[in-house]
Amino acid sequence: MLYWLFYEKLFHLYSPFRVFQYATFRTGLASIVALLLSILLGPWLIRRLREFQIGQYIREDGPKSHLRKAGTPTMGGLLICVSTLAPTLLLARLTTPAVWVAMLGMVSFGGIGFWDDYLKIAHKRNLGLTARQKLALEFLASLLVGVALLAMAAHGHYSTNMNVPFLKNFSPDLLIHALLRNFWTYPLAFLPFFAFVILVLMGSSNAVNLTDGLDGLAIGLMIIAAGAMTVLSYLSGHAEFARYLELSSTPGASELTIFCGSLTGASLGFLWYNAHPAEIFMGDVGSFALGGSLGVVAVLLKQEILLLFIGGVFVIEALSVILQVSSYKLRGKRIFKMAPVHHHFEALGWQESKVITRFWIAGLILALFALTTLKLR
Repeated sequence: MLYWLFYEKLFHLYSPFRVFQYATFRTGLASIVALLLSILLGPWLIRRLREFQIGQYIREDGPKSHLRKAGTPTMGGLLICVSTLAPTLLLARLTTPAVWVAMLGMVSFGGIGFWDDYLKIAHKRNLGLTARQKLALEFLASLLVGVALLAMAAHGHYSTNMNVPFLKNFSPDLLIHALLRNFWTYPLAFLPFFAFVILVLMGSSNAVNLTDGLDGLAIGLMIIAAGAMTVLSYLSGHAEFARYLELSSTPGASELTIFCGSLTGASLGFLWYNAHPAEIFMGDVGSFALGGSLGVVAVLLKQEILLLFIGGVFVIEALSVILQVSSYKLRGKRIFKMAPVHHHFEALGWQESKVITRFWIAGLILALFALTTLKLR
């Protein structure tokens, strides 16, 4: 909106408005606006949540030390979503399809989390949507994003080829073009593409959701991951850098930088209130929205595999739950004292703040490693 107003309409009247043509300027401004929105709106939202008695219900089988957190205002993810979407709408070029797909991912997955949080509050216990209901809704949200991506591909704004790090000449197309020639096999041509997109988005959203168990843990890791995605989107949208680093050239990637910058700023502002001891929790509306956004941006930038390293701690947390459940069902034994793995370290006697800080350090190391591999292709 402001890009259209200041650059396209008013630039000829006042030449300094030309700074709005630069994605770097708008990204920096969007990050600051998102940060300020999150910090300034935080106290108001906390008061309103307390007035409506929207507090956290603690799982009975979790660490006993967490019982004192019961009643802490939750659904703070609404603050993150608003603080991300508002600067994006103000400062991004809204004619860029990738920006709308990124916002679609945040809203659709955030909506699932909102419904889950609402049911927990309505039932007054830590049980909202069932696991099957969540997975079904995530599947539909991922499918919706996949359809939007195919629409972009049809207009030349997206490539269905898969980018594989370290293998320069291996970039398989996830569409089976041979099947597109026959009416009866036409739907089968899209199966690999949709399966891949659904896997990435559902995996990302659930991984962030499982990580959200300690004060500031998930949002701190999200700041790191969103910051890395901001760098990646800028590099992918810059013709010279993309060519030098052999990144997939994604139309509109530079505008995704504004979305990622807003996400980073909003997350940083939320950490102000979510840091230990937390004054507010993000709830499922926050964790699903953040995870969905991270997955959608990775798919748009063709960096789905690199996301495994950028969100490495999220991946480890999700794997710990999968291993724990599988081991218990198959062998009747648990691998960890408690899952997700951050609770395992709590059970070993680590203080909550120490677990959080060390996981942040691990997340930062993994994200930096992912960025250092860009030239090793």
